[in-house]
Amino acid sequence: MIRETFERAVARQRQGDLAGAIAGYRRCLELDPSIAVARHNLCVALLTAGELEEGFALYDLRFGAGRQPVRKPALSFPEWSGEPVWGRSILIWPEQGAGDHIMFARFVPELVHRGARVTMLVPPTLARLFAPLPATILVAEGRVSIPTHDFWSMAGSLPGKLGVGLANLPADRYLPDAPRGVGIGIMARGNPAHGADRDRSLPPDVAARLLALPGARSLHPDDTGARDFEATAGIVRGLDLVISVDTSVAHLAGAMHKPTWILLQAQDPDWRWMRDRTDSPWYPTARLFRQPAPGDWDSVLNEVEAALRARRAAA
Repeated sequence: MIRETFERAVARQRQGDLAGAIAGYRRCLELDPSIAVARHNLCVALLTAGELEEGFALYDLRFGAGRQPVRKPALSFPEWSGEPVWGRSILIWPEQGAGDHIMFARFVPELVHRGARVTMLVPPTLARLFAPLPATILVAEGRVSIPTHDFWSMAGSLPGKLGVGLANLPADRYLPDAPRGVGIGIMARGNPAHGADRDRSLPPDVAARLLALPGARSLHPDDTGARDFEATAGIVRGLDLVISVDTSVAHLAGAMHKPTWILLQAQDPDWRWMRDRTDSPWYPTARLFRQPAPGDWDSVLNEVEAALRARRAAA
């Protein structure tokens, strides 16, 4: 009975029936609270449905369900559990991809507002980009000496510990931008090591169609020569618009409040873009373009081209 209930919930989630999926996973956990994958899937379904507060309260389940390559560090000082941080120091530990780093960096100003002294451990490619944040930047390169802090936290655990929901999700610009520029930046493909990259990255012919738009240029580091995300941000600051698949450049441009159009696959788009929305509570300047069916990028590009014509007519 549990297996059948779980499989029905998974099928409903894939079909976009989030309410049915959530009910199914809850039923599984009523029958057996130890099913880690059901708890993890419930978390993802809740986040996708916009139930951020409950979803993020479960988000630490990503460490036990075997669904994401996330590992907690072994440090000599305690993990933060959400207690007051006024006058205390906290180390933010990195995890997952660069887009996750950028998305969760929005919570650093909130920690500082609550009186914390924040240190961020970041990969070298993000060190210069994060320099303007109100935090001490510690670069994760080679053997790193970790100073003792009062607490540490995984970056992705911050919204759950801060009690974040849709009503209080920080959406202010937290990375520097410049006045409106010229041209369109295109990010047509992501990291090929990503599990969903085959679905989210554009086929070469579709990418070529985007790059043929007037004023378009590639933002891929292979084409720009950018050595880190700050170099890419410097290019983005001079642009009028960024069009990207679901990859780190979408988060970069969104965090800068650059107009950003994000192209999403129909098959299992990431939870953070939710469902049936053309906007994003994470990034106020973002617009979402969704495939109507798996593999149908032509319809997405038709919509993008129409939106560009309307945008230019209104300029």
